Amino acid sequence: MTSGNISDTEQAVLDEIEEKDVDFLRLQFTDILGTVKNVSVPARQAEKAFAEGIYFDGSSIEGFVRIQESDMRLVPDPETFAVLPWRQKEDSAAGRMICDVYDTSTGEPFEGDPRRVLKNAIDRAEEMGYDVNAAPEPEFFLFEEDEDGYATTETGDHGGYFDVAPKDLASDVRRDIIYGLEEMGFEIEASHHEVARGQHEINFEYDDALSTADNVATFRTVVRAIAAQHDLHATFMPKPIPKINGSGMHTHLSLFTEDGENAFHDEDDEFNLSDTAHSFLAGILEHAPAITAVADPTVNSYKRLVPGYEAPVYVAWSDRNRSALIRKPAARVPAASRIEARFPDPSCNPYLALAALIHAGLDGIEKDLECPDPVRENIYEFDEEKREEYGIETLPSNLGEAVDALEEDEVILEALGEHVGPKFIEAKSQEFEDYLVDVSQWELDRYLETF
Repeated sequence: MTSGNISDTEQAVLDEIEEKDVDFLRLQFTDILGTVKNVSVPARQAEKAFAEGIYFDGSSIEGFVRIQESDMRLVPDPETFAVLPWRQKEDSAAGRMICDVYDTSTGEPFEGDPRRVLKNAIDRAEEMGYDVNAAPEPEFFLFEEDEDGYATTETGDHGGYFDVAPKDLASDVRRDIIYGLEEMGFEIEASHHEVARGQHEINFEYDDALSTADNVATFRTVVRAIAAQHDLHATFMPKPIPKINGSGMHTHLSLFTEDGENAFHDEDDEFNLSDTAHSFLAGILEHAPAITAVADPTVNSYKRLVPGYEAPVYVAWSDRNRSALIRKPAARVPAASRIEARFPDPSCNPYLALAALIHAGLDGIEKDLECPDPVRENIYEFDEEKREEYGIETLPSNLGEAVDALEEDEVILEALGEHVGPKFIEAKSQEFEDYLVDVSQWELDRYLETF
């Protein structure tokens, strides 16, 4: 039985709240920079949240609204309900639902909500006859904490790619993280130690674009919370340790038609990619510099995007090697045909990054952009002359250059929207200016006693 205007899905959540003795609900959303925020309410407010939403002051949320238009409303998505695995006790538990943000003055979805930005991209794809699927591969580091509970950059393990214990001392932590994710509904495909010491990767299954972005936001929260239970600090900072590999978030993308066929697959193509896939890929290459500002949004991101540490910096694609920006992975079956964008990192706002990638790819389809030939050689070994011969450009070398590229790209700005675009550029321009006037420890070590 449902009550009032409560849907069957919402009633199922209310039933689960009662069954699992959930006493508090975290109503989760993200700000423009991708930081997860939440409003905590007693679980007895769940039905009211479904029926009316929960009001909050948005004036203090990064990039949201001005003081005079600060009243916002959170509307929970019942499909995202999950019990938090690290908050379960014998007699109570805490739950989480991801919310859409609404503008109370208009009653419409708030265009500054990153989840709305991604929904707009998905709507555009649907208007063109496509569903968007995505699968990210977020990497992270596990660091020890000092005696005061603050993060260090000591890893506590000396493992390498796919190592196992005793070198990979964090395998038990990864196991607990996986259990926690599975309790929250994740389908985990694999986990392993990454190349750098203290670096890890957990892969979850392909899903629709909105669920994928929700999953990334949830993933980061779960990893941090469960790592903390082991007295470890998990970080998705792209390059926390100099001169070793940084953390990326390689993102697999594909389009499916309304009848469930993979629009990226063509059995007769040399690479098993359809014309649609080639144009989508070309669109991402065309807009890559601007996308980088969104997909690699921190000053630190560009310490990862340098040659020599397996991070892609060259605007090209390949079916054979990982030095290119986009890779065509091998597919065992037609439904698995996809492309892999290798340049996003896990510090990005997943809603905005996916929206930018989707809009860029759809722009390529709409304009029937011609995809360049794949580069099958190792681009890292090319000199500047050979890169020019192949017509290979490089990504922006710092956040300032990336923001400049974003400001000049109408397609990606339109993807972010009239609210998020300017606010994002304002925040990132200020971040880069702050970085430029700061004096680093490297500079002090290098110059203080020399000059």
